[in-house]
Amino acid sequence: MQEGASEAAHDTSPISYAYRASLIGAAHRFELTDAGLAWHLARRSAVWAYADIAAIRLSFRPVSMQAHRFRADIRHVDGGRITILSTSWQTAALMAPQDNSFRVFISSLHARMKEAGSGAVLTGGLSRRTYIAALALVALLAVAMSGLLIRALATQQFAGAAFMLGFAALFSWQVGGFIRRNQPLAYTFESIPTKLLP
Repeated sequence: MQEGASEAAHDTSPISYAYRASLIGAAHRFELTDAGLAWHLARRSAVWAYADIAAIRLSFRPVSMQAHRFRADIRHVDGGRITILSTSWQTAALMAPQDNSFRVFISSLHARMKEAGSGAVLTGGLSRRTYIAALALVALLAVAMSGLLIRALATQQFAGAAFMLGFAALFSWQVGGFIRRNQPLAYTFESIPTKLLP
């Protein structure tokens, strides 16, 4: 199966998606069929009827090798869980984005679940507890950096102050985007949050 999603000729034709979670092992493969979501992970495989999918959580999960990575966590009514990522390992130094394929697959999955009358819980971002902990950590770091900046200015260490300002700007850009995109939310099949799709 070719990595990425294959465009459907019409709404009922299978749509597939695949990605490599690591350089070792086969790709994780997924397909939207008339029977449900078919998945193959290593030696495990199954078909989940769309109505039996209990929950989907979409989130923005950047990593050092790929700063623009999205994730969908899917839970079955029996407690099983699978994860779909928007990036795929190509080489030891390259993690390739599959933005369009991921977006098409996730949007089509939601459409088929809606058509099947799914009552799945649809959420986005981090859990509330994790989000609050992340906000507290960011606030603590902001206080610490502010203290260092004030000290550098008071002692006329202007090079150190400039470094702190540059670091603060970079930190705000990277961490601020993560916090903004991953704010906890609930959504419907008709209003998939665009900030959580590539």
